[in-house]
Amino acid sequence: MPIPLKSAAGMLALAVLGCAGCATSSDTRSATPSATRSEAPSDTDYAPYVSASTAYATDSAGSPDAYNLAFVVANGTACTPSWGGHSKVDAAGVTSRIKKLGASGATLRISFGGASGDELATTCDTASELAAAYAEALDAAGGATHVDFDIEGDTLKDSAANARRAEAIALLEKKRDLDVTFTLPVMPSGLDDDALDLLEAANDQGVQVSTVNIMTMNYGESYQGDMSDYARTAAEATHTQLKDVFGLSDKNAWRGMALTSMLGVNDIEGETFTLADAAQLRTFAEKKGIAWVSTWATFRDVPCASGTDTNDAATNCSGVKQSEGAFGRALSG
Repeated sequence: MPIPLKSAAGMLALAVLGCAGCATSSDTRSATPSATRSEAPSDTDYAPYVSASTAYATDSAGSPDAYNLAFVVANGTACTPSWGGHSKVDAAGVTSRIKKLGASGATLRISFGGASGDELATTCDTASELAAAYAEALDAAGGATHVDFDIEGDTLKDSAANARRAEAIALLEKKRDLDVTFTLPVMPSGLDDDALDLLEAANDQGVQVSTVNIMTMNYGESYQGDMSDYARTAAEATHTQLKDVFGLSDKNAWRGMALTSMLGVNDIEGETFTLADAAQLRTFAEKKGIAWVSTWATFRDVPCASGTDTNDAATNCSGVKQSEGAFGRALSG
């Protein structure tokens, strides 16, 4: 079970786990990082983002410890959860895929939000309605207990939605065991004020958070250097911020962090996350005791077909020279 810690303000804060998927009602393993997953070569898990509706051969590359299923958003402007804004959360194709992914033994984390569509906190009027919408999606996924809230873009600036979401998560945590992750954009200088305000809103509601997953990608056109260097710099800065927001020790602040990189050519011109970057980031994460590393996304972990314009990020390939699944293997160690 998570270890509830106290923030500097005395609120319930970051619940640091020993692995990416340890907390269930029947899980009796210690939450002390050094005491968990002793059979594994590393305490840093690999947990890539995957399509909730479509299976890809590269899903299993690196033998993931967990999968982040993307994304549950509102169905239009209603307070109704859907996969991608178009599929019911209990759609047969999705539930079948979830069962198959779970059969691998990997933890399944349901990811709400993302860059497209309307995050449910912006369409539900009350925290209780929002909690019910989140619960509906989790129940449709076989009673999933691991949740990721990927909050970015304009949604991150919506203070009312952030407060409503925090209250809804707190309501859910009173009724069921949850492992909560917030996935947030980051710069080499760390989390911006909007992201910190979101974490403070969660803190104010006593939400127990297992990990803050920073998206080490898409920094801006002025960042033309080494992507692994930027990721490590961003992680160091965020580490300091997590210590401050949640009142954590050095070790627990690292253990309360996850890193997600966009493999290959990123959305910003000049940003390319290479296989060498992936290997270096994996080494860094293991050294620091970071909870898990991830990638966007398994369906891009393939070389592009001959003739593809690789100057811009593609949705279905990396844009760099690689073998299928090479990023998954590099990031899993």
